[in-house]
Amino acid sequence: MATYKGDECRMHLIVYRLAWCSWRRKKVLVGDIAKDLKELIEGKCSGHGWDIIDLKIEPDHVHLWVQAFPTTPAAFVVHQCKGIAANRLRKKYPELLKMPSLWTGSYFASTNEDIPPELIQKFMDAQNRR
Repeated sequence: MATYKGDECRMHLIVYRLAWCSWRRKKVLVGDIAKDLKELIEGKCSGHGWDIIDLKIEPDHVHLWVQAFPTTPAAFVVHQCKGIAANRLRKKYPELLKMPSLWTGSYFASTNEDIPPELIQKFMDAQNRR
């Protein structure tokens, strides 16, 4: 990604690997909900100028690989994606209102490509207790 300011050009490659879970890992991210969630995340990222490298929506969690600006913290990306999704999906799908929240308050973030799958699984397993 390149940004330009006057005659200056700044090149950067900040790719966040992010993951977050539905409340108590409820398997609600399926069908039309998953389709709408994908569109909401894509729209939010596009609106901020972030490039999605990969997006995987599983029934109980989301994996997002996104290229962002060096000034954009991972926490902000997660907050933006979780926030719009919770708001819009809970308005559209009343069955989601039965849960106290759509998401747990936690998330996983890394800029390292070579994360052992066991580490992410450990994070996911810990979400069952939330």
